Amino acid sequence: METTTKAAESALADALRLDAKARAELAAQLLASLNGPADPDAATAWDEEIQRRVDAREAGTEKLESWESVKRRIASDILGR
Repeated sequence: METTTKAAESALADALRLDAKARAELAAQLLASLNGPADPDAATAWDEEIQRRVDAREAGTEKLESWESVKRRIASDILGR
């Protein structure tokens, strides 16, 4: 941590004294802060996408794939096995 400031080193030392759950929550908040402000329309967009998928499934227009088939495809296409 050559470029770490004294303030960052102090914050890290304090954070490392927290229990595992508190450290995980802090880490999640720090990572989220790097993404910028939350998209106020994201929740609505996800709700709409979920409903679209449910509707497609119920209408029988969405092709389903078994988990075993997905695992084989991942192993073949992505992992090369």
